[in-house]
Amino acid sequence: MPEATELPYADGDFFAFEALLSEKERDRLHEVREWLEANVQPIAVDFWNRGEFPHELIPRLAELDIVSPVRRQGRSNLLAGLLHAEFTRADASIATFMGVHDGLFTGSLELLASREQQEEWLPDVYALKKIGAFALTEPLGGSDVAGGTRTTAQRDGSSWILNGAKRWIGNATFSDWVVVYARDVEDNQVKAFLVDTRLEGYKATKIENKISLRAVQNADITLEDVVVPDEFKLAHGNSFRDTNKVLRATRLSVAWQAVGLMMAAFDVARRYAVERLQFGRPIASFQLVQDHLVTMLGNTVSSLGLMVRVSQLAEEGQARDEQSALAKAVTTARMRESVALGRAILGGNGIVTDYGMAKVFADAEAVFSYEGTHEINTLVTGRAITGISAIV
Repeated sequence: MPEATELPYADGDFFAFEALLSEKERDRLHEVREWLEANVQPIAVDFWNRGEFPHELIPRLAELDIVSPVRRQGRSNLLAGLLHAEFTRADASIATFMGVHDGLFTGSLELLASREQQEEWLPDVYALKKIGAFALTEPLGGSDVAGGTRTTAQRDGSSWILNGAKRWIGNATFSDWVVVYARDVEDNQVKAFLVDTRLEGYKATKIENKISLRAVQNADITLEDVVVPDEFKLAHGNSFRDTNKVLRATRLSVAWQAVGLMMAAFDVARRYAVERLQFGRPIASFQLVQDHLVTMLGNTVSSLGLMVRVSQLAEEGQARDEQSALAKAVTTARMRESVALGRAILGGNGIVTDYGMAKVFADAEAVFSYEGTHEINTLVTGRAITGISAIV
């Protein structure tokens, strides 16, 4: 492609929502953005193409001190969301790694572990000395896992015996710990356990042949008579209602990922449109191309506005499950439209990863599906506004 030129409006934040942050938090956002531009964007396509994870980034991420910005560092929910969008804008795979370790895994410990457990486990987790994973989804259980968890936990004296299988578990091929959600055979309630991945009977096998988030190391996990000491059962993880406390927050983080992917698609498509010449002039001079770009921008801005308000509600302790569900459903739908328009602007160059758009386009498919499919989140919201459940 031609040499990059300076363009107005450096990203999709057309209404300057980041101005709602304090000066200190804006500085932090800009610091992280610059770090991602320097350290993640240049290597992202190569690792995605090879389906490998850049493990050398982990110590540098630790130096960035990014884990648990709200609960540990006292940052605003808005900053946390914008940071996750920036991670995704740089590379959705690295953002997903952080979403699993920080949101799902760390969130499980922060919300469901006892104070004593937190004091023992969280320092290494925050410092990225211990990498975590989150095991809820199963080979035969996705959207229905709340009432259909097949992985079992049976009390045996001062230990628990875990048996079963989990699927699509990010980070699990190299994580030190994994929070496993299993159904207690005695009371039929889903409980949470911190499992050391070195334990006998634990096995994680990388899922191959993915077309999305290829650098994320998703795994199939099998648990065969894995013995977990009772002190590694999360003290406050005693039902799926407890599990849902974690999912409510992470569902919003995936909605922020959708915003980040729209920003990434807009970045690539706008620059390409300005620099790509056809019929002797930039394709940005054609009306249909501008229509595509403005639709992408509108999707990004409207989704940002929605997420800003949900972040404010979360800050006030007023965010509800159905609001998280609607946010995830709406932003990912707008994301899917935006990346498709961006891919169209690049024409044939939009289907090779060299230009960046193909990776963004493919990664959007995973974001559209995880943390509750679009359809399930729609039904959660529909139940809230009608009082009638359409979920069997």
